[in-house]
Amino acid sequence: MAGDAPVGTGGGAGSYLRPQPLGFHHFTNVMNAIGTLAIFGLLVLINSDIVGRSFFNRPVRGTTELVSLAIVGIVFLQLPNTLWAGRFVKAELLIDALSARAPRAGDVVQGLFHLIGAAMMAIVLWAAVPELTSAWTIGDYVGSLGDFTAPTWPIRAITVLGAACTCLTYVFLAVADFGRAAKGRP
Repeated sequence: MAGDAPVGTGGGAGSYLRPQPLGFHHFTNVMNAIGTLAIFGLLVLINSDIVGRSFFNRPVRGTTELVSLAIVGIVFLQLPNTLWAGRFVKAELLIDALSARAPRAGDVVQGLFHLIGAAMMAIVLWAAVPELTSAWTIGDYVGSLGDFTAPTWPIRAITVLGAACTCLTYVFLAVADFGRAAKGRP
């Protein structure tokens, strides 16, 4: 993977794991840590539900709803940091071969890949903002009235935040790629 390559080597890895502009990496690290804590919270919730259901015939209400919401939130909390660490799944065959023969061309292709990623995240963001607005306005929730309900707007807000931060991270990576292509590498 590109994130496994030393900084400054082929495949556009030179921008991975370096500090982001404006200290943005600190913010995405916090988002990633919150996502990790949420995973542990899900472990506790699911195991409590299993124990309650199996031994006490009392399941934890809303487990299914909370798990389905939390998974989406966890993904979007961890997306920007995963991208910056170079851990996104991608086919590197073309970029690695091109970088070996023509490093500047490899950096340009990697920059184009990152710009396309930014555009895709911008589309996700464009679709997520109206969903957040609607969920907030109408009081959208999951669950059953009288049993368990949870509002959907917090997860929709996390989706918007995660998509925006991932889009920005893609832009930072593209700028670094094009900067390397312009300067050339040893």
